[in-house]
Amino acid sequence: MTDSARPSGIDAVFDARQAERRAPSVVFATFDHDGVTHHGARGEVAGALPGPHTAYRIASCTKSFTAAALLALRDAGQLVLDAPVTDFVPAFADVALPTSDSPVPTVRMLMTMSGGLPTDDPWGDRQESITDDELDALLRRGLRFDTVPGTTFAYSNLGWALLGRVVASAAGRPYREVVEQTLLGPLGLPSTGFEADVPATGGVAVGHRPVDDGWEPLPFSGPGAFSPIGGLFSTTTDLARWARWLSSAFDPEGRGDVDGVVSRASRREMQQLHRLVPGRGAHPSGYGLGLFVEEYPDVGTVVSHSGGYPGFSAHMRWQTATGLGAVGLENATYAQVAVPVSRALDGMMADTAEARVVVAPWPETLAAMPLVEAVVRGREVPAGLLSENVELDVPLVRRRALWARELEAVGGLLDHDDEGAGEVPAAESATPSHRVWWLPGRRGALRLEVRLTPEDPPRVQTLSVRADTGR
Repeated sequence: MTDSARPSGIDAVFDARQAERRAPSVVFATFDHDGVTHHGARGEVAGALPGPHTAYRIASCTKSFTAAALLALRDAGQLVLDAPVTDFVPAFADVALPTSDSPVPTVRMLMTMSGGLPTDDPWGDRQESITDDELDALLRRGLRFDTVPGTTFAYSNLGWALLGRVVASAAGRPYREVVEQTLLGPLGLPSTGFEADVPATGGVAVGHRPVDDGWEPLPFSGPGAFSPIGGLFSTTTDLARWARWLSSAFDPEGRGDVDGVVSRASRREMQQLHRLVPGRGAHPSGYGLGLFVEEYPDVGTVVSHSGGYPGFSAHMRWQTATGLGAVGLENATYAQVAVPVSRALDGMMADTAEARVVVAPWPETLAAMPLVEAVVRGREVPAGLLSENVELDVPLVRRRALWARELEAVGGLLDHDDEGAGEVPAAESATPSHRVWWLPGRRGALRLEVRLTPEDPPRVQTLSVRADTGR
């Protein structure tokens, strides 16, 4: 659903940012599985307000396109991700590895930022225009490694330049042609491309860097061997379309999906945490395949990628469970548009009841609850309720003695509608095979938790009962 006039919390975020004067201009948009829900802009491009069809460089957001191209080739049987990079870039054979037992970096290692190469943003951002021959010469002169390949995360642009060569070698045609014909055309991204004259009806923003109290325009670098790391231009309209297509892999209804480009399974693979990034963010996070992945405790997985290039800053971000997302593009070096886009999406998820991840338990998990309650209250165990490990782990006789202590601690159980029965938390599940719930007692509540086996039909394999007297 598209409503360009609808008020959005992202407007307030970028209004507040205006006072910081982080860039000459910014464009942004929010979206869900059905389409763009809001777009906005601040500042000027060529003397006018930019809009949803104004193109900016999206910098390292390009890596997600390179990853999708690689997976398309893998899906077609033209590429094995665990193949060494030397199969596709022969010049890498001249590179001395850091230890005698180091493996040659594989395609998968490079895609997960695990190739052992140092982080190289300032240098890598200035290499876009070098030729394939110049990249080969660089490799033959030798490389330095921070770690043994395959062991540690380090954000490597050189690794993704090599992956662009993998695309070209596996496909038998130029990298840019593969991206354009495999992704941009079929997905309907007309204003996304590798040239500064990309056909965008809202024009193309010029990049700037801050100088004294103003802005200095910067020239565009041209396409070359490092374009796979960050060479694309795009608009918020196209970038939101791209992000929606990636997130549609998790939508049971397939909204925003396009058949025959990259499989849903491969797109989900892109958005899994393959390599942990220590110390990044307030919750577990890491790198997937061309995308960062964060695991929020309450809303589940959030996928993103930033882009920083001389003169530009970009960020795209979405929640996999709902498809809620936001993108932002600014035309200034080190503007860090990821900060307001992240804040805006956090607000969107907080304001949307459906954004909180609620796991639906199996019907058998729900059916086990009253049966377990009856057993805890002293009834016989129904046939087929418990798996054999329950008795082997802790015999039922001993369990009943332990349960009696917990029941005594809460002063005995009450029915939910009994006088004096206090409120208890709502039941919840971490997975479909799991359930935790509370029964009211005279002094607190009794917490019950079960986990079911992977059999069909499943049985209860874990049965935990304990007093919760802090209520």
